[in-house]
Order: sequence, then C-alpha cells, then structure tokens
Amino acid sequence: MSIIETPSGIGFQFSDEQVAVAHLVREFAQREMVPHVATWDKQHTFPRELYSKLADAGILGMTIPEAYGGGGSDTITYALVVEELAKVDAGTATTFSVHAMVAAAIDAMGTPEQKQRYLPKLASGEWIAAFALTEPDCGSDAAALRTRAERKGDRYVINGRKQWCTNAGYSGVVMTMVRTGGPGADGISSFLIENGTPGLVIEKVTDKMGIHSSNTVDLAFQDVIVPATAMLGTEGRGFRQALQTLNAGRIGIAAQACGILAACLRESIQFAKERQAFGKPIGAYEGISFKIARMQVDLHAARLLMYRAAWLKDQGRDFAVAASEAKLFASEAARRHSAEAVQIHGGYGYTTEFPVERYYRDAKITEIYEGTSEIHQIIVARSLLGRLD
Repeated sequence: MSIIETPSGIGFQFSDEQVAVAHLVREFAQREMVPHVATWDKQHTFPRELYSKLADAGILGMTIPEAYGGGGSDTITYALVVEELAKVDAGTATTFSVHAMVAAAIDAMGTPEQKQRYLPKLASGEWIAAFALTEPDCGSDAAALRTRAERKGDRYVINGRKQWCTNAGYSGVVMTMVRTGGPGADGISSFLIENGTPGLVIEKVTDKMGIHSSNTVDLAFQDVIVPATAMLGTEGRGFRQALQTLNAGRIGIAAQACGILAACLRESIQFAKERQAFGKPIGAYEGISFKIARMQVDLHAARLLMYRAAWLKDQGRDFAVAASEAKLFASEAARRHSAEAVQIHGGYGYTTEFPVERYYRDAKITEIYEGTSEIHQIIVARSLLGRLD
C-alpha cells in the first residue's frame, strides 16, 4: 500500500496501482489538456481526438473488464481519475464519467452479445457512450417520461424526445429510457440505440453556462426501429436500471466537484501569495486566508465522503445514500468555493485571464445533473425518516 498526496496535502491510503493510475492521468492532463482547455471553453469545442488519446493511454476504458479490452479498475480508481481530469477541465470529466457510467450499465445488465458488441468499442475509444433520460416535461420526475417504444414483432418502434443528452452528438451508442408499458416506473425499459439509426435526430446542441467542452444535445426519436435485442436488461426494469446507473454516476459527479474545488484552492493559494495589497501579500489578511482555509477543510470532507461511497460500492454494499451525501456536499462546496475563488482574485477573477471564472461556471452544474441538491436531500432524509407522505 502507498500514500498518494494530493496538491492540497490530504493523505489517503491507496494501492500502488491506484497511485500509478492517478499519476498517469495527472501527467496526461498536463500534457494533453492544459494547453488547450481555455480554447475549448471559449469555442465550445468537443475535443473528440482527446478521447482516442485517453483510450490509447488506457484511461477511457479503465472501468471496463479486461476481457473486453479495458482495465478492470475499481470505483475508487475511477473517482481518482475523474477528479484528476476535473482539476484541469470539468467538461472532459463529464464526458468520461458518462461514458464509464454507461459502460458499467452494459457490463452489469447486458447480454453476452451486447457486451461483446459494445464494450470493446467503448474501451478502445472507437465509440463514446451517451445517456438519455431527461425529457422536456420531466426532469427530476423522471418516472413521468413519455418517449414510447411499441413492440412490433421482433422489433420496437420508438417515438419521443430527450433533452440534455450528454455525449449524444458524438456517441456510438446511447443508453435510452423509454416507456414500454403503463404509467409509472414499472412501465419503463432501457434500450441501447446506436447513432446513425434512421429516425434518431439531433434536434439541438445545447449552449450551456459551463462545461463547454462537454457535448449536450436534444434528441428526437421519429419512428426509430430497433431490434428487440436492443433492450438492456429486463422489460419494465428500465427506470430502476437508470437509478442504479445514476447512483454510480453520482460518485463521479462528487469526484468532478472535488476536482473543481481542488483547482480553485490551487489557484487561490498561488494568487494569495503573489498578489500584493497595502504592502504585503493578500494571503496575510484574514479576509483572504480564512476563505482558503475553509476551502481546504471542505475539500477534505468532500473527498472523504466520496471515497466512502466508492469503497461501499467496491465492497458490494448499499452505497446509494452515501453517493447522495457525497454528491450533495461536494457539489455545494464546489459552487460555494468557486465563488470565493473569484472573490479572492478580485477584478482579475471576473476576467478570462484567470481560470477561476471557468471553475465558477463549471461548478454550478454539479448541483443540478444526476439529481439536484434538493433530490439528494430527499434521498438522505427518507433514509432517516422513511416515507411520511
């Protein structure tokens, strides 16, 4: 066992392999991402070629089993990777997290044929995976979705719309939740739909406040015909499968938020040491130093909540509430302290000359996607009180 030290100084017990992977990703990000991230953000560029490089480095498919060309890494390693990517670019961390989340769902619930068809392509970077759950009229109330698949012999015909589909403009396969039965959660099933399928249309590319290097689109399903073998898992279990997938993905969002927060801390420390006011560095003043101290404390707390959720998942134990706690705390800390990082930088923080304004924009989404902060408070409260309504 080894100790990996993060730039903020926290020590945590990791295996030698986990340490090596974290260092690999950190070096990759410095080499392949740092020189370009400001341009990606400014031009809203999805750097497709980056994911081929991530695959060649063994990072993109790291959570996919070795039998399908991946690395077979555990959840703690996955969380370390997401954080390292997010320290440089939260949009890249989003793309990777969703890709890994869908690959994990295919591995857990797919047929042998589905695994053989999709997982090697996802591990190699030939394909990127996308996720489609939200619809224009149902966000947090996902069980109210309306996109429908009608059975026609050995095929399904799908009609409807999906909103805010991460990676779907560049993906090879989209994990999509649709209604195959009656109202409510029990009428929803999951399908694996390949991009290029006739009738699958990108209606709009979404312009976002932040994570500009992440691709987000609205999809229309216009008489999309897929074979019955495209169903992922069991009919009528799609909503539960989506929740299982999102539970794991929430660890990734907590890791993303930790990465953003770590970047804010790094930039704030540097600026507080270099910027002079009234004859001394601004870090000498409690108005600044206390902000930085609190930033570090909350980063440590967020990481420990994240690692706990990841450890529970790796142990095969119930991790859903722990994932909600980690995501809730880390995302709110990232949003709060990214604002403080801008404040520490003063007028410079409000310009694109320094990256903290990007961290500020990127942080907000972590409180919204894969369950809003309000939803996660409901999950934690119900774990303590049960359902009282």
